Amino acid sequence: MKFATWNVNSLRVRLPHVLSWLDAEQPDIFALQETKIPDPDFPAAEFLQRGYQLSFSGQKTYNGVAIISRTPLTGLQTEIPGFSDPQRRVLCAETRGIAVLNLYIPNGAEVGSEKYSYKLAWLEHMREFIRTLLARNPHLVVLGDFNIAPADDDVHDPAAWAGQVLCSAPERAAFTSFLDLGLVDCFRKFPQPPGSYSWWDYRAAGFQRNLGLRIDHILASAVLAEKCRACRIDRRPRTWERPSDHTPVIAEFVD
Repeated sequence: MKFATWNVNSLRVRLPHVLSWLDAEQPDIFALQETKIPDPDFPAAEFLQRGYQLSFSGQKTYNGVAIISRTPLTGLQTEIPGFSDPQRRVLCAETRGIAVLNLYIPNGAEVGSEKYSYKLAWLEHMREFIRTLLARNPHLVVLGDFNIAPADDDVHDPAAWAGQVLCSAPERAAFTSFLDLGLVDCFRKFPQPPGSYSWWDYRAAGFQRNLGLRIDHILASAVLAEKCRACRIDRRPRTWERPSDHTPVIAEFVD
């Protein structure tokens, strides 16, 4: 099976990119973040006519997540249990016996801000949700835009980013706490080229200068991680006209 995740930064704007990439790569599970589109306006027909099933949870202008799947999706959840949050950032479903959790983790704005505190609380409740999901089904994939660069190798300039939002110690500790539950960072299972990032700022020629961060991730439970045979970042869509500031991450598993 091929899993992919992509923060598209507006599905309205990036729909041609998404469909072109989908047709070329043919993933089995495709998780989107920042769709920025309310559910009644979601372009479901474009995916259904390609033979995909889909679930989505969106809102106008901000946030929004979707799962595009070759096989039916069941057991849909759009909330973190016990955590009241109007923002559409979570989508969980099952397909082929695998639980798929698509996340758009809050950015946090800046360390010490109200939004940063919200992010840390969000991550704490998410850890408990993941613990519950793993207890229910050991076949779990957690993927999406985490807004966390877990290590200095995931940052173009670690000294400049030290202690900053996306790279702060509490955020990295929260990421590690997910791994401590038994999840594996699929990208780091394999040798990777230095300077491998999934997000670049639009400003200051960030992509052209490779001033990026690896903040989009695919984590798999131990039993599934054993079946992971490749994980890569596809930089090509970031070169297209009017691109998202993120680019897809893909992991392939032996069935």
